[in-house]
Amino acid sequence: MASLISGYNYDIFISYRQKDNKGDRWVSEFVEALKTEIESTFKEEISVYFDANPRDGLLETHDVESSLKEKLKCLIFIPVISRTYCDPKSFAWEHEFKAFVELASKDQFGLKVKLPNGNIANRVLHVRIHDLDKNDIKLCESVLGVLRGVEFIYKEPGVNRSLTPDDDEKINLNRTRYRNQINKVALAIKDIVSGLNGLPAGEVNRPDESISGFDKSPLQDKSIIVLPFENISNDPDQEYFSDGLTEEIISDLSLIPNLLVISRSSAMTFKDTKNTIKEIADKVNVRYVLEGSVRKAGDKLRITAQLINATNDSHIWAEKYTGTLEDIFDIQEKVSRSIFDALKLKLTPEENKRISEKPISNIVAYEYYLQAKREAWSFSLENLDHALQLTNKALDNIGENALLYATRALIYWQYHNSGFRPYNETLLEANAEAEKALELDPELFLGHWTKGAISYTRGDLRTASQQFKRSAELETGGESLAWLSLINALAGKMSESRLYGDNAIKVDPLNILALSFRGLIEIYGGDFKCSLIWFKKGLEVMPGDPMTLMFYACGQLYAGNREESLALFSQVAELDSPLGKMWIAALNNDGPAFQKFSADLQEYAKGDKEMSWCMADCSVIMGETDKALDWLSNSIERGLINDIFFSEFDPFLSNLKNNPRFKSLMGRAQEKQRLYSK
Repeated sequence: MASLISGYNYDIFISYRQKDNKGDRWVSEFVEALKTEIESTFKEEISVYFDANPRDGLLETHDVESSLKEKLKCLIFIPVISRTYCDPKSFAWEHEFKAFVELASKDQFGLKVKLPNGNIANRVLHVRIHDLDKNDIKLCESVLGVLRGVEFIYKEPGVNRSLTPDDDEKINLNRTRYRNQINKVALAIKDIVSGLNGLPAGEVNRPDESISGFDKSPLQDKSIIVLPFENISNDPDQEYFSDGLTEEIISDLSLIPNLLVISRSSAMTFKDTKNTIKEIADKVNVRYVLEGSVRKAGDKLRITAQLINATNDSHIWAEKYTGTLEDIFDIQEKVSRSIFDALKLKLTPEENKRISEKPISNIVAYEYYLQAKREAWSFSLENLDHALQLTNKALDNIGENALLYATRALIYWQYHNSGFRPYNETLLEANAEAEKALELDPELFLGHWTKGAISYTRGDLRTASQQFKRSAELETGGESLAWLSLINALAGKMSESRLYGDNAIKVDPLNILALSFRGLIEIYGGDFKCSLIWFKKGLEVMPGDPMTLMFYACGQLYAGNREESLALFSQVAELDSPLGKMWIAALNNDGPAFQKFSADLQEYAKGDKEMSWCMADCSVIMGETDKALDWLSNSIERGLINDIFFSEFDPFLSNLKNNPRFKSLMGRAQEKQRLYSK
């Protein structure tokens, strides 16, 4: 099979040492898995050269260079780097690895290619299956430069071997999952091929604007949405209790890696819905739906639940549970285990243990917690104050508790995030509470999630990424993945960013945060038209959302649609947003109005990376170059370190690219990117 590009014999050449394919035949399995992933990544047929028989019959007396020359004429070279591969005496090293580097360096493309997002990649995409000795790393880098690739390494104390599909990422110290690493290799290949073809930025993963709704992947057999349990109590104020039960069951189900569970935020959009079960399942692309009701009278409970196969509207099981408030934890666990049994899901001992755990065993404290949790996610100062009071009451009732400390950390972060207390002291309070929570329970999802949010707000992208990765491992959910997508976009890592963003939407397809971030990713990647599609999808889910409207307006402006942009900024301004008013003043060259609204934003913008970027753009429009560079500097220090976006894609800042201070700031951004990647 020929290559996608005329003049090349293969798209991909996979090089390995024979020793690494003995026993479990790791390399052969990797190649088969990669071919399967490539089929679902490319519309076109991709040709892969992989010689299952070492040396392809070549002998030392043959002209090795001439024999391999035609096969090595490929677009991408993938060496499987192991402890044995890094050997100058080996056939693969001398006649494949070094030979390809030499050939590719002299062909029409060269060894390095500019990707659609503006970044640079090497046509040698190495796959590393062992941690290497320093001398082996130096040897590789002497040929190729800094090693950048995808790792397939499983680590425990005293263990350094290849990652396999059966490995538990929760035990693996590297926290990697084989399936995800295969996907990363395929997406990296996609980016490189797009770069070689000269495709426009963002061609990968662009949704089809003509399709109503979301592009659907094949229906996953083990997939479920838990609809909000209906409160059928006489007291509507008991709604928090039925919502709490819904969320706890979602959390239980999310512990199982091979079960796709639609996250809380998407599930809650169907509260009081008139959609049919099939319509709901189609909207979020799942096979099973759990629905139920809660009647609470005093300390008496009556809970019903039924599991439905939405593909044929058949009832898998239905059950009624009665008891007192003290039984709520047992009932919740019974519902979750009934689902596992119905779907024939086997739990590991660790999963069994976690599902049986009761983070708050005291029912009075638990009710305080449910009410506090509901109000902690509001953007109301009154509600946040009440949430803090309720959490403190729960702590007074039960004593030290990891989940309650994490809830208090979340509330403090929300004070800062909502702009009510945008001070460093607020973040210090939040961090102290999160530390106490994780000291009591190092495996607490909310503890790691809140630490990630705090680190993101501080501009510490590396710690934020580590914490959100851990929270995503502990409880599969869209928001952790959405934040990881944004963090990687801020750092200029667009392939990883899009991967996290797409996975976030898979588990949380109606989450306004995931959809808005997905559009923002495309802005940072320079594909403004693609960003508009995602923002429109977000506004279909939540019309009038201020954050999405603001990003949508920026996307329209950068795409060259000034009038549409002004109309959107006007909608934001009508929500009494100084930011929307500042943009309108800048675009209309209204100096007095710009000075007023930018002054109103000064203090808050100092602590916000995205707002600082907007301030920089508006300052450029108003001809205030020094102020623009001041705000750009603040944005970079706060964590927006995507230098390609600033210098190549932002239509306003790119005009400063020859300014010496701008060049210095881009160097600072690149330096921070290197620290992030360590």
